[in-house]
Amino acid sequence: MNISLKRIFNLFLIGVLAFIPIFVIVQIVLFAKSMMLDMYASVYGYSDSVFLTVVLLTFSFIMFTYIGHRISMGRSSIVAIIDVVIERLPLLNTIYRVTKKIVNMFSGHSPQSMREVVYVEYPKEDIWVPAYVTNKNKGMYVLFIPTSPNPTSGFTVIVHESKIIKSSMDIEDATSFIVSVGVDFNRIEEIQNLPK
Repeated sequence: MNISLKRIFNLFLIGVLAFIPIFVIVQIVLFAKSMMLDMYASVYGYSDSVFLTVVLLTFSFIMFTYIGHRISMGRSSIVAIIDVVIERLPLLNTIYRVTKKIVNMFSGHSPQSMREVVYVEYPKEDIWVPAYVTNKNKGMYVLFIPTSPNPTSGFTVIVHESKIIKSSMDIEDATSFIVSVGVDFNRIEEIQNLPK
């Protein structure tokens, strides 16, 4: 009887785990829906007119799409003006500049050298982890070592070039590896070549 209960419980857990990816997607959709409704309610609260609210939201959508297009083509004058204004504000300019660099790194608008992924021994020798190269100068690398399963938390370290091994992974591959806690990894030949 104990064996059959254990088997039923295991099957139940397998069924629950199968629905976790679906649950995550549903939560993202519900979050996006909630944000859109909150934005609509906020605009409607000021105008008290459905027509004006729809016009303002449509204009905002078109404006952000246009700015995204201009940024993908090179540079947006609207963003450049905002950059100049915020650069003059103490404290906020530092937060803005750092946030912008991080977003650019993950969105693909940073220099290619800032989109490198390397392996580094961390937290001790003979334990290799993937890391994002965030900066480098004269043989010294500044690395962000993300933690699983949340790649936005982690550690920033500075190491010499001799302490890293270059990877063929890009940021998307490394992020997928980290989020999946290693399940989504197709660079088996790379890990077999890491020093033991």
